[in-house]
This record gives sequence, C-alpha cells and structure tokens, in this order.
Amino acid sequence: MMDARHLILTPLVTEKSTRQREDHNMYSFRVPRTVTKHEIARAVEEVFGVNVLAVHTMNMQGKKKRLGRNLGRRPSWKKAIVTLAAGQTVEFFEGV
Repeated sequence: MMDARHLILTPLVTEKSTRQREDHNMYSFRVPRTVTKHEIARAVEEVFGVNVLAVHTMNMQGKKKRLGRNLGRRPSWKKAIVTLAAGQTVEFFEGV
C-alpha cells in the first residue's frame, strides 16, 4: 500500500468539478489506476483532515493524439469524485 500523499496525484479543476464542489460538496482528484475506493477515502481523510461520505471512481480512456504522421495515445487514468460531510471543505481548493 502506498503512502496517503501518493494516492492523490492531482486535483481536478474544471467547470463541472467546480459546480459539483459548490453545489454538492464533491471534490475531484486524479488517482493511480490501481487504487481502490477505500484507499482513496482513507487518503483524503488523512491528508486533508475531513470526513468522507462517498467515493465514486471512473477509468478515463486516453485520448488519441497525432504528431505528424505518427498516431499515438495518451495514457488512460482514473478519476475519483469524493463527497465530504456537510460543512467540511478542502482548503486546497479554496480560491480556485
């Protein structure tokens, strides 16, 4: 099992994730493809000091990209959407 700080690769800040954060207290993160929902919940609770109510995950397919005549593909990745208890926030996202 990895260290909790290594289970959360990057926060995802998009229009949709910002709307989810403001309306439903849901935060989006990019996580390693092999990590489970239980490990994600534990890592978010440990790193940010909040209570996690639910974790939803999805595997995102890498996009096809072209460089000249060569076709390639970006790597596939995993997205985690974490729902926090009412009144709790992740300070990292504030002001974004």
